[in-house]
Amino acid sequence: MIRRLAAAAVLGGAVALLGQSCPARAAELRVGLPDATTSLDPLFYVAGSNTQIALNIYDSLMRQDARQKLVPALATAWVPLDDITWDVTLRADVTFQDGTKFGPEDVIASIRHAATVQGSASSFKPYTAGIADMQVAGPGHVRIRTKAPWPLLPNDLSRISIIPRAQQDAPQSDFDGDKVVGTGPFRLVSWQRGASVVVARNPAYWGGAPAWEKVTFRSIADPGARVAALLAGDVDVIAAVPSDAQATVAAGRQAQVVGTEGNRLIYLHLDSNREVTPFARDAAGQPLPHNPLKDARVRRALSLALNRTALVERVMSGQGSPAGQFMPAGYFGYDPTIPAPAYDVAQARKLLAEAGYPDGFFLTLHGPNDRYPNDAKLLQAIAQQFTRIGVKTAVDALPGASFFTRASKLEFSAIMGGAAIETGEPTGILNPLLATYDAAKGAGTGNRGRWSNAQFDALLAQAYRTFDNPAREALLQQASRVAVQDVGVIPVLFLEQSWGLRHGFTYAPRSDGYTLAIDVKAAK
Repeated sequence: MIRRLAAAAVLGGAVALLGQSCPARAAELRVGLPDATTSLDPLFYVAGSNTQIALNIYDSLMRQDARQKLVPALATAWVPLDDITWDVTLRADVTFQDGTKFGPEDVIASIRHAATVQGSASSFKPYTAGIADMQVAGPGHVRIRTKAPWPLLPNDLSRISIIPRAQQDAPQSDFDGDKVVGTGPFRLVSWQRGASVVVARNPAYWGGAPAWEKVTFRSIADPGARVAALLAGDVDVIAAVPSDAQATVAAGRQAQVVGTEGNRLIYLHLDSNREVTPFARDAAGQPLPHNPLKDARVRRALSLALNRTALVERVMSGQGSPAGQFMPAGYFGYDPTIPAPAYDVAQARKLLAEAGYPDGFFLTLHGPNDRYPNDAKLLQAIAQQFTRIGVKTAVDALPGASFFTRASKLEFSAIMGGAAIETGEPTGILNPLLATYDAAKGAGTGNRGRWSNAQFDALLAQAYRTFDNPAREALLQQASRVAVQDVGVIPVLFLEQSWGLRHGFTYAPRSDGYTLAIDVKAAK
């Protein structure tokens, strides 16, 4: 549905531009975002709300384009010299926003900061954990040696923002005010925690000075309020147009909707590790003596209970696609032999009976109520579908800040979460969600179900060492099949990304959902 709206909106916007002059506030851009920034240290916490702002202020060595393909940024070339050694050529004549010159030492300091930052519940360490050492290799070159063959090092380094070398050991609290210094298109003006981030044009930006003199990113968590702000002209662009408002926005004269298929997977994680799990209970409300979610047949039954097509059409108003694996179609690593599971209540009941639960059991499903589009509604719909197969499911939807903290402490039995494919290829989701948890190695950092499968881990490890792209893709597809068959995670659906723009503004949609001010254009 969003693609049809987008096409109509683009046509409508093009017609509107013919009769409009430049928007009155062309020197200033105002953006409404659904999430608040929690830290301006770009390497403190892996969260889309933080990364989005960081991408406007900082650069990485390699950048991901709108479809997450790698393109040069602060690095102009990256070449493997052998299986464990990379030579990275840096862009010349780049300066930080405080006027200091960018060089190899800043790259090394940034990678070390990402690996050693303290107090983060979701650190960037997995993107750097395989690095053995780094050294300056002459003017404008960094030599990176890895512990083992690491063909995906460039993809992982695309997630690492480059900070000045002086901030290598800086605590999170130091990243505020004039201490927020990047090489990106905009520099920080102010940050009101939970409310707004204001940035100004960086006239010395190596990629060319942005069109906007000033950009204000406002946090507007309520979807209705975000749409109202757009239609009232209080903001020029909003991200994540709610599905039930897209047709209304696109049909009006004030604004248009653009969108694209997204890379964020909505999934269910089930406690498949503990002998007793806290929210799987008997009819008396007591924890079951044996955790039913440890049994793959029960996990498979819950997957078959999901009518994914109905969830997309009725809960998401068509703004998504059913998921049966971890990559959307068209991405590297997508496996066309893995369809979304067919909705099958009879087979689900049969599997429950085989597992020893002919009468089902009671389960509480936890998730956020303010993090993803329609998340609370989606939780309720999933619970109703589970209940139809005899797993009587209650819902506890919590504010995201509380939910994710508690989920990381393994307080729940079944959770709904979302994961974006941050590196543009499967390891960016297979490792954090499904690898056997190992904090020291940075593996399974988001594996809140603690699923563990030796065959999967071996395939993933082999893929990490394989430089040949077709061979690596085959290994990742095989790993995905293992995870799907053993139901390490239940894929539910892929979200679609959408933006609302006042007429006279355009934006090329990104599959990662990020709003980059430099790519918002206004009529001239």
